[in-house]
Amino acid sequence: MDTARNMIFDQVRTAGRGQVFTPKDFLDAGSRYATDQALSRLAHTGELQRLGRGLYYYPRINTKLGIPVAPDVDKIAQAIGRRTGSRMVPSGAVAANLFGLSTQVPAKFSYLTDGRSRRLQVGNLEIQIKHVTPKELPPGSQTSAMVFQALRHLGREAVDANVIAKFRAALSVNQKRELLQDARYTTGWIANVVQQIVTRVAKKTESKHG
Repeated sequence: MDTARNMIFDQVRTAGRGQVFTPKDFLDAGSRYATDQALSRLAHTGELQRLGRGLYYYPRINTKLGIPVAPDVDKIAQAIGRRTGSRMVPSGAVAANLFGLSTQVPAKFSYLTDGRSRRLQVGNLEIQIKHVTPKELPPGSQTSAMVFQALRHLGREAVDANVIAKFRAALSVNQKRELLQDARYTTGWIANVVQQIVTRVAKKTESKHG
């Protein structure tokens, strides 16, 4: 048991505070029974927080107050996706909030999935997971799907220079390149917005090969 516990906590510390885990994240730590027991012990000693069935949080700490910070809702959702082997994409309102495009925190966090529908209560957070067919999920990488959902939620008329700037600041160079590739599968106006978001990246790439 101690071996499994030590292996798991080493992986947890390497991943860093603020991460959410499931037993499936520790397949190399031993049997499922040993993993479950080790996670339960880590939760009992307070090194991890148990958020719900099969969900564990390595809490970030507010240094001023010395208390744990609530987990990030998207990390919870993605952990559920790993546990169930399903894709999880935030709905438009949630995606806009995650990108800082909306100051209003949703009362209920909604996610689209190709797995089964469910509701999950984590503290004061309620996560609603809605099953949709795979073709209804936004295409491409996880980040691209979030961008497309956020843009659909905002609508064409609401996309201005400030929105473009926020996307540029939030996305890495590689994420912008993926976004440009994935935009081939979305609607015309969103593809045009994507081109504006990645313009600087595209120019830099061209100059390297020019």
